[in-house]
Amino acid sequence: MATSGARLALPRSARPRRSQAERRATTRARILAAVVESIAEVGFQRTTAAEIARRAGVTWGAVQHHFGGKDGILLAVLEDSFRRFSDLIQEPGAGEPLQDRVARFVAAAWEHFGSDHYRSTFEILLHYLPDESEQQGPTLQVQMLRLWDDLFGRLFPEAPVPKRRLLERYALAVLSGLATTQALAGSAAEPPALELSLLTDTLTRELGGPSPGSQA
Repeated sequence: MATSGARLALPRSARPRRSQAERRATTRARILAAVVESIAEVGFQRTTAAEIARRAGVTWGAVQHHFGGKDGILLAVLEDSFRRFSDLIQEPGAGEPLQDRVARFVAAAWEHFGSDHYRSTFEILLHYLPDESEQQGPTLQVQMLRLWDDLFGRLFPEAPVPKRRLLERYALAVLSGLATTQALAGSAAEPPALELSLLTDTLTRELGGPSPGSQA
C-alpha cells in the first residue's frame, strides 16, 4: 500500500528536567568548590566575595541567597570538608582487627590531608576569627577537635580516653606536618609512604598497649 510521503522517525526522548532542589544543590556545590579552589590557589585573604562569585559563575547575590554571606559559606566549607573526611572512614565492622582499622584510618586521613579541602579548612581555621561579641559557644577550632575526638573514639573504643586523646593529637600533628611539607614541595613532592607507614605502626602499637604511667 502506498504511503502519502509520511516519514518515520524515532521519538525524541525528552531531557528530564531537574527539580528546584537539584538545581539548588548543584549551585551550592559549585559555590563551595569555588571557595575551596580559591583558598587552595590564592590563599584566604585573596578569596574575596568577587573571587568566589567569579569562580562559581554566579552573582554574589546568589551566594548570599544560599549561604547568607561569607561567614555562612566559610562555615559550610568546614562542615562539608569534615563530612567528606568522615565519609572516607567507614564504621568498623564487628571484630575488625585494630591493625586494619588503623591502616584504614591513616589511608583515609592522608587522602583528606593531602587534598585542597584540607588546605582550605586549615586556612579558614587559622584566619577566620569572628567578632567576639557575636561568638556564642565554643570556637570553630574547638568544635572541629570535638568532631575528631568523636570519630577517633568510634574507631578505637578499646583505648583508654586519655591515651586515645594523646594519640589522636599526635596523628593530627603528623598528618598536618606532612601536608605542610607536601605543599611546600609542590607538584614534585613524592607521596610520604614511609612516614605514613611509621604512623600506622606507631598507632597500632600504642593503641593496643597500656596507658602511659600504668604499672605492668
